[in-house]
Amino acid sequence: MSGTSRSRTKTREEPAPRERGLGGGGVLFTVIEEDGKVAKGRDPNLPEEECLRLYRAMLMTRVMEDRALNLQRQGRIGFYVPCRGQEASHIGTAYALEDRDWIFPAYRQPGILILRGAPMQQIVDEWYGNEGDIGKGRQMPVHYTFRSIRFVSISSPIGTQLTHAVGAGMAARYRGEDTAFLTYCGDGGTSENDFHCSLNFAGVYKAPVVFVVENNQWAISVPLERQTASETMAIKAEAYGIPGVRVDGNDILAVYQVAKEAVDRARRGEGPTLIETLTYRVGPHSSSDDPSRYREQAEVDSWVERDPIERFRAYLKRKKIWTQALEEELREACRKEINEAVEAAEGKRPPAASTMFEDVFRERTPQLDEQLADLEAMGDREAKQIGEFPL
Repeated sequence: MSGTSRSRTKTREEPAPRERGLGGGGVLFTVIEEDGKVAKGRDPNLPEEECLRLYRAMLMTRVMEDRALNLQRQGRIGFYVPCRGQEASHIGTAYALEDRDWIFPAYRQPGILILRGAPMQQIVDEWYGNEGDIGKGRQMPVHYTFRSIRFVSISSPIGTQLTHAVGAGMAARYRGEDTAFLTYCGDGGTSENDFHCSLNFAGVYKAPVVFVVENNQWAISVPLERQTASETMAIKAEAYGIPGVRVDGNDILAVYQVAKEAVDRARRGEGPTLIETLTYRVGPHSSSDDPSRYREQAEVDSWVERDPIERFRAYLKRKKIWTQALEEELREACRKEINEAVEAAEGKRPPAASTMFEDVFRERTPQLDEQLADLEAMGDREAKQIGEFPL
């Protein structure tokens, strides 16, 4: 569903953030309180280095986004899709995976790249579509693909990645592999036919897939209450005979624990799980969007107070892991890494024209060889007239 809603109708009452209970599609599972406290028996007690790894990934994602949006406003890159407010949702779910597992993302999960070790230079080169871009300038900006970390290419059509994940999961099950597959969509994506077909096939064939619906309240300008009449997104799982779990998407430890249970279940051959992460898209839908035209600032402000980074920081502070000095050190390191990558990216040329003949077929055909020869001959002629021609 899409469109513009200038006057938002009254939303359904959401469960209070402190309501707990893992296992149902209507109850919100939470671990970290807003002041950083954890209910008895809920703390996963991750090692300090793992806590810092998660926190750095969240922080780097936020710092990277700020830099990218500034570059877009300056006309130095063409487009960006922000995820402010949703860092815990996708980083926490991806943290439950092992290196051999695959991710079929939507387009608002850049923190997974950082968590799984994608080089910052290659991330930034993709923004520019330059000669260092893995996609060779053929994709929209921020439509990443990283085979090295099993992060499948982002696709703009809504929901198609869900079908791809199920197909890959079914293939892995036929082969007897214990690989798990994680895929994402937003609340708007649940209105697409791919969502329903994917859940149905996954349920029938017990595909080892974990579906994550990042319920950020808005499908561009369409509010949640105009997207579905269901009580929750997680409850939709019942129609397909699979478990549905609802979790506080701004609580990274809660998100991790729910995802870990779902991934382990998939790996055991017990089939898929649908996870709804209740979160909020604080920024615009994309750098081309103006959210002030369709939502109230008071609503945004209320969610900013539930910032997932602030919440995890409060937890780390109580555990005596976080300090102000550490914060400054991490932020400076993040800025330095990104700024160096931007400087290097802006010094690179566009992809060579000859790369259009690469990756078309596994082996280049005689017809493509002929066309490439024509291009090279044209390049030689042009070079004599206008100088260098990048082949």
